[in-house]
Amino acid sequence: MIDTRALREEQRILADQIELQDPPGFITPTLIAGVDVGFEQGGEVTRAAVAVLRYPTLELVEYQIARIPTVMPYIPGFLSFRELPALLQAWQQLSSHPDLVFVDGQGIAHPRRLGVASHFGLMIDVPTIGVAKSRLCGRFLPLGDELHSRQALYEGDEQIGWVWRSKLRCNPLFISPGNRISMDSSLYWVEQCIRQYRLPEPTRWADAVASNRAAFQRWQRLSDDL
Repeated sequence: MIDTRALREEQRILADQIELQDPPGFITPTLIAGVDVGFEQGGEVTRAAVAVLRYPTLELVEYQIARIPTVMPYIPGFLSFRELPALLQAWQQLSSHPDLVFVDGQGIAHPRRLGVASHFGLMIDVPTIGVAKSRLCGRFLPLGDELHSRQALYEGDEQIGWVWRSKLRCNPLFISPGNRISMDSSLYWVEQCIRQYRLPEPTRWADAVASNRAAFQRWQRLSDDL
């Protein structure tokens, strides 16, 4: 039996530790990582992938995958507790040290301000940004159809993120700071990492690694030929 009351209290304690400002001296990252989590064998196995890209070329330089037994069932609002153990294992396997991390999920755009990007960011003490494909909470004004249209995402009077159209004729992204980064910088760095796809390159590559997509297979073949 999962004690959601205790988890909720832990979320509130951790959320109080979130820093919504850029760390001193943080200007331009050299390495940006993307992380993605999925589940295999009917949810029995949690798979986490980390892809590290060199900035500004956004070429893949390292990846790691961790597969571990799933530690708890899916409970809305408590996803980070389910995903974090595999994420931390994949992170610990890296030989490089990313300066910034994009997480496939929410940052502070969460009912208790502790989405997976914020929780993970606290654990690794590296600036993190949540890049989600859907809204968990908050409200926003209607978004224009034009490319790069944006609106602030609010809950009450508090801005908790951005809604941003990264590609024409596609649903927008929901971007929110995770930890150790400001609201404006969260959107700025996602903008800098968009190419021709809806997702920014770090999380797109993390998904490609996790799912063994064609782009990742091509990268592996080229690496083997070098």
